Amino acid sequence: MKNDFFQLDTDKAIAHLQLNRPERLNTMAPPFFPALRDAVRGLNDAGEARVLVISSTGKHFCAGMSLDVFGGDDALLVTRTARARLNFQETLRKLIDCFSAIDEARLPVICAIQGGCIGGALDLATACDIRVCSTDAFFTVQEIHIGMMADLGVLQRLMKIVPQGVAREMAFTGERVSAERALQIGLVNAVLPDAAAALDHAMTVARGIAAKSPLAIAGSKLAMNHARDHGTAASLQQMTLLQSAIFDTDEIAVAIQAWKAKDTAAFDSLAGVAKV
Repeated sequence: MKNDFFQLDTDKAIAHLQLNRPERLNTMAPPFFPALRDAVRGLNDAGEARVLVISSTGKHFCAGMSLDVFGGDDALLVTRTARARLNFQETLRKLIDCFSAIDEARLPVICAIQGGCIGGALDLATACDIRVCSTDAFFTVQEIHIGMMADLGVLQRLMKIVPQGVAREMAFTGERVSAERALQIGLVNAVLPDAAAALDHAMTVARGIAAKSPLAIAGSKLAMNHARDHGTAASLQQMTLLQSAIFDTDEIAVAIQAWKAKDTAAFDSLAGVAKV
């Protein structure tokens, strides 16, 4: 799949979505959002890809939302009247859903970041399961600089990734967080010398995940997402239901046999989701 914003390739069990508008700093125009949502949900429903890696091209990962979205009579988000504000809410819900598709996908998503991860790009990155970056990477909640609060999920997700005080400082000041600082606070898992090394590291992690049981990986993501958003007691109750639903002794036997033989197990892909 290729469009004006990204290219999506699938090599066996690993899907790679690469932003490809470096001449525009990979900014996000309105059509980008549903294209991303549909691509991720398509992978989720097909069940064949076991990991998704998101990377970018050019000097910067992404400079966030295109500024032309915020101005002009044909702007995406208008709030001049009560009816317009009601429509604003619906439009914003749909935009948020486009990044929630990443968070909710049953396959893990790894983000490889170089240069600036700015504004809406940080909303995207925080919706991913794992983030790695190059030494020149930096992260900023850019929206505060243009007189608005960030609204596509970063304020809700960032505090579940980094210490709350750090998240609040980032949201209130918009100051750039360097790659080194991002590693210290847990925003990224690794810092690599350059963009190519960051992508290579992300792919190495992806291959390790893809070699595991996709059933167990999907269940682990479901369990951790639930625990992130709920209390311990409710999450443990969800675990009893989830584990009883996906516990598969045949899958476990395949995994144990491969582990003992120090070999790679051959697991079936997840079943595709029926279209409704």
